[in-house]
Amino acid sequence: MSINRRSFNQLMLLASASTLLPSIAFGQGAAPAKGGTLNWLYRVDPGSALFAINTSSGTGQAIGPKIVEGLLTFDLDVRPQPLLATEWSVSDDNLRYTFRLRKGVKWHDGTDFTSGDVAFSIFRLKEAHPRGRITYQNVVAVETPDPLTAIIVLSKPAPFLLSAQSSSESPIVPKHIFEKLAPGDGQTLQTAIGTGPFKLTEWVAGSHLIFERNPDYWDSGKPYLDSIILRVVTDPAARSAALETGEADIGDNPVPLADLDRLKQVPNLIVDTTTYAYSGPQQQLFFNYDNPLFAKREVRLAIAKAINLQEIVDVALYGYAQVSPSPVSTALPQWYDKTVVAHPYDTAAAEKLLDEAGYPRKADGKRFVLRLTYNSYLPQGYADVLKSQLEKIGVGIEIRKYDLPTFLKTVYTDRAFDLVVESLSNTFDPSLGIQRAYWSKNFKIGLPFSNASHYVNAKADALLEAAAIEPDEKKRWEVWSKFQHFIHDEVASVDLVAAGAQIVANKRVKNYVTGSQGLNWSFGDLWLDPNA
Repeated sequence: MSINRRSFNQLMLLASASTLLPSIAFGQGAAPAKGGTLNWLYRVDPGSALFAINTSSGTGQAIGPKIVEGLLTFDLDVRPQPLLATEWSVSDDNLRYTFRLRKGVKWHDGTDFTSGDVAFSIFRLKEAHPRGRITYQNVVAVETPDPLTAIIVLSKPAPFLLSAQSSSESPIVPKHIFEKLAPGDGQTLQTAIGTGPFKLTEWVAGSHLIFERNPDYWDSGKPYLDSIILRVVTDPAARSAALETGEADIGDNPVPLADLDRLKQVPNLIVDTTTYAYSGPQQQLFFNYDNPLFAKREVRLAIAKAINLQEIVDVALYGYAQVSPSPVSTALPQWYDKTVVAHPYDTAAAEKLLDEAGYPRKADGKRFVLRLTYNSYLPQGYADVLKSQLEKIGVGIEIRKYDLPTFLKTVYTDRAFDLVVESLSNTFDPSLGIQRAYWSKNFKIGLPFSNASHYVNAKADALLEAAAIEPDEKKRWEVWSKFQHFIHDEVASVDLVAAGAQIVANKRVKNYVTGSQGLNWSFGDLWLDPNA
């Protein structure tokens, strides 16, 4: 299938119309309807980050699982379910994880899927993935006694390892394709090969991706859809219009938050504000410690005291978030220590701290000027509110807005920033979501979504490393409590809010979420109701 840009909008409209025609007789209580094209609205250009094998970007987590799969999937309660693995077990000493793999699975190019692919993928994740470097840090071997058995062998326990086996977190990629690629290489149309329900057949950067049904998918009868068109639309107003008119069927955080109340009144739309458990949302303000200004705790504390977290919730996010003042998100109540509370909002105290630190206001009223950027997935409201708040205490702010690839290069390669608002999800376990941001060993030039601050602290490292191998949940909670208090008291960062995703979908889209990963799954069970 091939289309050009000129005919793309026509195809979108035809695809929308085609879903109105049932491909099978369909009645109340009948089986899911087969056929049709899902029009998937996407707000950023994914660049080359399609698979989450070397990135924890939202694009890799959302797009990749349509093409590549993990060993397991997870229900709404984050309980593991079979995917590429049909059975699994953990040894009594928690050092050996044995996975029995599904028979008869083939890669999209016809090559057999085997345990060798699993072994290769685990070590590639360990080397190149921001969270994988923590998940698999204690992996010493992946044994492959036969083509359908993979045994992950650890030197120390990893209590989160089983929960990390999703398609969005630990995708299994074809060894015969990826062993020819450097760890940091992105995907191309030719290398986007998986075992999943859809094949990527067209990719025009900045415009669209087209996925077609995999006729040889191991789960017979699936997927139900014929195809998916992912349309990159960077204009928020255009995304809202596409959903309202039915030109688009679904999107994740697709519209300005100010539009959500209005869209809730549109008869053919569903607005889903559920926080799905696998994500553990958290947004943070990180300092760039390569700037000597931030070596002074007084400066960091002054910035923290100048930030009104509730104003971020109310103004930047229209109430669609909650204050989350600890490195552990309030969306992870089993790990969040409620005794960690926000630094009191106090501009007078903040000004006094900066005066005492040796940064008085100059003739222009400013003490110094900082470059503030933000993750491209986030609304600019974060930066606008922070600029307004910090300028009240004489801190000049220059907002630097970038597309996603430029943001990643600026922050994680060029280091050309002073403050960054990040959205480093806690995920389903704090060791995976949080350790990457504060562990000194996870600072690496060019490694995205990792230790952006270049934070180095031996005590923080020791606490993180202890939590990562503690199998006793009560003891592990105690370690995480100490870590939360330490980071908060040192003002190593300023944790802001927990803002989950909003899904807007046409009511004809059925089974758009089937588990705790939200939209970051295969869409293999998603179908379009011709009668909706």
